[in-house]
Amino acid sequence: MKEESGRIKEVAVEAAREAGEYSLKRLGSLIEIAHKTSFNDLVTDVDRKCEEIIISRIRKEFPSHSILAEESGEDITGSTFKWVIDPLDGTVNYAHGFPVFCVSIGIISEGSAKTGVVYDPSRDELFTAEQGKGAFLNGRRINVSEREAVRDSLIATGFAYDISGKAANIDHFKRMLHKAQALRRAGSAAIDLCYVACGRFDGFWELGLCPWDTAAGQLIVREAGGTVTTLKGEPFDIYKKEIVASNGSVHKEMLSLLTA
Repeated sequence: MKEESGRIKEVAVEAAREAGEYSLKRLGSLIEIAHKTSFNDLVTDVDRKCEEIIISRIRKEFPSHSILAEESGEDITGSTFKWVIDPLDGTVNYAHGFPVFCVSIGIISEGSAKTGVVYDPSRDELFTAEQGKGAFLNGRRINVSEREAVRDSLIATGFAYDISGKAANIDHFKRMLHKAQALRRAGSAAIDLCYVACGRFDGFWELGLCPWDTAAGQLIVREAGGTVTTLKGEPFDIYKKEIVASNGSVHKEMLSLLTA
């Protein structure tokens, strides 16, 4: 089991790097763009090709494992392992040539995340974590920040594709804007979570998320010493639509502001 776990991480890293390198090679070139649920929910031929690259590697090494992928859906095999894949997180950024996008791969087993890999090809930054083994950036251990107040914190958020309902996030944004030192909205939840893990952000929240947005990043935050919950402070799992991730020290204050 231990050997299999190690190989799972290796394959996830290999797949993330290969897909990330392909997306970087195609950045700025002519790409095919289609719309999914709305005018601002995009998918490109690069998303699909990156997903093919990742799934091909998984199927070669672990043909019995289940897969949940953003573009091709779910393939349930009955295995205790499930790979949760976002082949190109930050597709709108990518389509505009804005270099904030990544590959996110989380491996779930028996209800919890065991391995998380996020690769940002633009900066050649590889974030990894295994349950109980810490979090790393390009092989060096990372930890969350030590800031203790929201007023001293750089906080990140995101906005859902559907801006008509609760997930619009505007009221939350206004409240946090008046309290935080600064807010950022980069357009990739996976990168935002990794930035919390390595101390670049002190906190992050978002609504209207899908499992592939958080499967890897939330584990990386936890393994870096951070805290991850819902907006109500309840335990988070990847099937929850909302997330609050922080260094732990500002978590209670963030929750208070977000639920005011």
